[in-house]
Amino acid sequence: MKALFSSPDAGLDLDLRYVPESNLESVPEPEIQLQLLDLTKKGHLGLSVYSEFCLTEGQAVTFILRTPGQRAYPDADIHAVLAELVLTASDLRAPDDPMLTAHLMRELFEATNNYWNAWIRRSTYQGSWKEAVNRSALALKLLIYEPTGAVIASPTFSLPEYIGGTRNWDYRASWIRDSSFTLYALIRLGFTHEANDYMDFIFDRVKQKNDDGSLKIMIGNGAIDHVQLDIYGELMDCIYLGQKYGRPLGYDMWVAVRELVEYVIKVYDQPDLSIWEVRGKQKHFTYSKIMMWVAIDRGIRLAEKRSFPCPRRNEWITARDTLYEQIMEKAWNKELQFFGQSYEDTDVLDSSLLIMPLVFFSTPADPRFLNTLKRILLTPERGGLTSNGLVYRYDVSKSDDGVGGEEGTFCLCTLWCIEALARAGEYDKPLLARAVAMFEDFLQYTNHVGLCTEEISPAGDGLGNAVQGFTHVTLISAAYNLSRMQGKFKV
Repeated sequence: MKALFSSPDAGLDLDLRYVPESNLESVPEPEIQLQLLDLTKKGHLGLSVYSEFCLTEGQAVTFILRTPGQRAYPDADIHAVLAELVLTASDLRAPDDPMLTAHLMRELFEATNNYWNAWIRRSTYQGSWKEAVNRSALALKLLIYEPTGAVIASPTFSLPEYIGGTRNWDYRASWIRDSSFTLYALIRLGFTHEANDYMDFIFDRVKQKNDDGSLKIMIGNGAIDHVQLDIYGELMDCIYLGQKYGRPLGYDMWVAVRELVEYVIKVYDQPDLSIWEVRGKQKHFTYSKIMMWVAIDRGIRLAEKRSFPCPRRNEWITARDTLYEQIMEKAWNKELQFFGQSYEDTDVLDSSLLIMPLVFFSTPADPRFLNTLKRILLTPERGGLTSNGLVYRYDVSKSDDGVGGEEGTFCLCTLWCIEALARAGEYDKPLLARAVAMFEDFLQYTNHVGLCTEEISPAGDGLGNAVQGFTHVTLISAAYNLSRMQGKFKV
């Protein structure tokens, strides 16, 4: 028995089968029956299939969901003796439609296991928390779309960030914003092949700019018409890392990079909607200003390290330094002694600013950054963003993002906080100890196979889309830098 599903609109065909078996001579194979279930009254578009069965000791059943074979079976008019036909039936089947047997299932399981073991053995990581790092690396590999090398943000969609809330998103796309962080993680683990493939994907996007130098939107979601100027920083950091650890940059790509930097210099004084893709009013978000500083800075570094022609080098340096001074002046809250979410809202904390030392905008020991970090580490009741060692993006009651509703703590922000503490721990050892404790606590929130969601509820449940690529990328980065600092201090 089998179940076939077809969706002409989606161009999707699926074939569900099962293989029952018994590992004991005295025990028969289990009896399996597929049954149709009509869920149209509950809002589903068509029929579903389900099966209820009991297994006793020695019995097993394997379900196979696959694309149907493309070639039809031979018809009855093949002039073969029945006995010979039965003996050679498997040879008459199409190569993409083999006879499904228990033996074949075991072979496929073994081949799959061998493939993934061989792949993860390529990892060069030798630091602490190796099991968690390897699990995250495997998750990233599973998020890679092999034909292009792109890494999708998450394979799931519409999983709520808060039960009963309105924050339900579709992450089945590749975000430019994730690029440099993903590339950094792949490089640190020694997966240069995947890193180079992702760089090729990014370079192809850079070549497809609009007339004004901005990047095209290839596939959009609710943020398709948003202005998010921070992405140029992540993109330039990605290109810089690729040049440093992967394939050298060619001249044609350098020309595209030069145009991109010029575009950033032209727009860095403009407001945007930034990393959190707020649905409210455009503002001068501090995170975006930092990342535009990164874009210009990485352009200057590339020109210097490769001796590329840069006719406006002096103008680039002036723009970078001017933007740095502007951030220090307009984003800094002198009274509260921390960096604010935007130039307009310097009294609002935002954990995205934990990125500062991670992109070398500031040192982790800079008093202004340390004050911001320590303020974020306070509980929400005391004006901070940290609860039970987990970090919120911002206080939704103080920052109107146009979405409404509640959300959980953000895994990305928690891991950025841990890495910032680890880097600051080079100069203040107790901060390193706190980073280690927070990281080990965080690992308790992964599921039974070490996978992470986007957020965590106050009760410790996973929220938002899963598996979340950004979470696993930052987990790798945090573990790497924690291990590096532990090595320095022999913690």
